[in-house]
Amino acid sequence: MAGTRPEASLDGKIIIVTGAAMGMGRTHAQLLAGRGAHVVVQDIDKAKAEETAQLVTKAGGKARVMACDISDTDAVARAFASVEKALGRVDVLVNNAGIHNRRAIEEVTPQDFDATFGVHVKGTFFATKAVIPGMKARKSGKIINISSAWGMVGNPTDSHYCGAKAALLGVTRSWAKEFAPWNINVNAIAPGMVLTEMTKQNRSAAEIKEFCDKLIPLGRMGEPMEFSYAVAFLASAESDFITGQVLSPNGGEFIVGF
Repeated sequence: MAGTRPEASLDGKIIIVTGAAMGMGRTHAQLLAGRGAHVVVQDIDKAKAEETAQLVTKAGGKARVMACDISDTDAVARAFASVEKALGRVDVLVNNAGIHNRRAIEEVTPQDFDATFGVHVKGTFFATKAVIPGMKARKSGKIINISSAWGMVGNPTDSHYCGAKAALLGVTRSWAKEFAPWNINVNAIAPGMVLTEMTKQNRSAAEIKEFCDKLIPLGRMGEPMEFSYAVAFLASAESDFITGQVLSPNGGEFIVGF
């Protein structure tokens, strides 16, 4: 019944976070582990993934590294099967892995296109395919796809990235309907601008302030952890009646209706 569950508790949950070696993926892994989850840190960069796992364990959490190329379907099938065998199940999958090479359409090569859709769309699709049989058998599970606000509204000189992120919104809605009979929730997060070290390196403080003043009603970019809070909410029992939805933490930069 409502009100009887521990607030946002993830105690004992087995959660895979793809692309968790650095950036927001690392922040997601740290927060989820801090709330009691056993986090599987997936990334193609094994050394960086191990750094994330060490940060989790040093803070008292539980972590395991899964090193594979998320766009390699055979490698994903093997790696995910290994995790399920070792840990018994996967309760939540956070499809976070992504790459971003901003280019005008004239500059996008077939290799660029394939790499972008391979990681974002193919990777998400077949990672989800790998965990769904177990979730169906247990009649329980949560899939969280990390899209982008630009997947909803578009962005100049970024069409291959925006297209891939938009595709994640389509599979989110389809899977929500397809998997609902097995009590599997599927939702997406579409982040707006995030204040990372890279953002600070690429823009001066004055440029960041001007951008925020002009485009973001709340007057600032989001901190990485603020996006992780959204992931933790969708991973928890508090979101059990939410499926097929897109949550976009963006400070009001994009307000999109139906």
